[in-house]
Amino acid sequence: MRTSRTMGTRRTLGRTSRIAATLAAGALALSLTACGGDDDGGGGGDKGGQQDGGKDTAASVTLPKLDGESLEVAAVWTGAEQENFKKVLAEFEKRTGAKVTFVPAQDPIINFLGSKIAGGAPPDVAMLPQPGAIKQAVDKGWAKPLGAEATKELGENYSPGWQEIGKVGGKQYGVYYKAANKSLIWYNAQVFENAGAAEPKTWDELLTAAQTIYDSGVTPFSVGGADGWTLTDWFENVYLSQAGPDKYDQLAKHEIKWTDPSVKEALTTLAEIWGKKDYVAGGASGALQTEFPASVTQTFTGGDQPKAGMVYEGDFVQVNIGETDAEIGTDAKVFPFPSVGDTAPVVSGGDAAVVLEDSKAAQALATWLASPDAATIQAKLGGYLSPNKNVDVSAYPNDVQKKIAEALVAAGDDFRFDMSDQAPQAFGGTPGKGEWKALQDFLKNPKDVAGAQAKLEADAAAAYGS
Repeated sequence: MRTSRTMGTRRTLGRTSRIAATLAAGALALSLTACGGDDDGGGGGDKGGQQDGGKDTAASVTLPKLDGESLEVAAVWTGAEQENFKKVLAEFEKRTGAKVTFVPAQDPIINFLGSKIAGGAPPDVAMLPQPGAIKQAVDKGWAKPLGAEATKELGENYSPGWQEIGKVGGKQYGVYYKAANKSLIWYNAQVFENAGAAEPKTWDELLTAAQTIYDSGVTPFSVGGADGWTLTDWFENVYLSQAGPDKYDQLAKHEIKWTDPSVKEALTTLAEIWGKKDYVAGGASGALQTEFPASVTQTFTGGDQPKAGMVYEGDFVQVNIGETDAEIGTDAKVFPFPSVGDTAPVVSGGDAAVVLEDSKAAQALATWLASPDAATIQAKLGGYLSPNKNVDVSAYPNDVQKKIAEALVAAGDDFRFDMSDQAPQAFGGTPGKGEWKALQDFLKNPKDVAGAQAKLEADAAAAYGS
């Protein structure tokens, strides 16, 4: 499963990382009471009703009748994530009469779309998992600006920051339908209890917890190193907290080099886990053969002797935990990525709907995906986070997810977007190349900090053209 990757423009949005303080202050506490929110709604029509446990709810968005129209939507989503999104598309079909086909895409999606377009068969809408992919699609003449209705729906339901990252040259092209909080560490509660480990708030406390878990006979960390994007996320959290938001923005735009001392410090810090003997399940070689979904499931299977006690990744981990017998909030718990520097980090990602074939039906689908109605359907299914501020948090299936969603919306524009997703595709978004490959090599040999920096900078310079 590929989740919420976001590729290549040098558009940096977050003003500060104060969202981290919101989360660290208790937004992810697991002994929470359920909370709700006010759904201010958006739009004004009533074409169909959303199915919710057998009853219809009033529609908040007006959609046209599209009987006889057909649409294709391309995305890299697989498994449960794809199936849940298809339920959102099915409701659009019900309300409009259009027929929507999901087209499975491959990474990197820009290359996939290029082949489709060259063959004369582009999808009508694509879910682009990197903000720079929007710019690339615009630069290539593929993407079409959003129409008035979709833009209006965005304005009613999204903070200015989430609207801005979907713009190119001042025009709105993208609807950020799906978001991710990528600053979370999930843990096996039984392992922590057996070891007597506590939830850490700082990096040093994380290392202490890891040693405590190791001493109890369980490997501390599961790492999905076969998917290089997970490693970039590890780096970004350490770097944002340690170097600070200004340096983060500079490195994201390649205004400073990857040979900068701040990068050396972050890689050296990462090596305190990646380079520690027996701290990573399967060792470096095992981690490099472990894909992201397996990195999650092996943490929550095997009773009180799983392959690892903790796994780092975003809120979407819940989808994979759902494939095990572990119950979120009881067996599987979560804490914010610990602070390495002054402030705990929070890195966000997202997937945006972009119109490639301009039509009444394609624009209506973009409008639908910008509505709280669409997001609410997928929110109820779990493993999903919406930046839409008018999605009632009570729609999320558990208290952990409710609080993650509540914190994201409360943060407004105070967030940092995934750094590798702001880089050109060749550096930050291609399997086996660029940052993904350089960090996989570093996981294999965490002692070679200088070599990793040199490789990262050479690849970045080539990709950025500087």
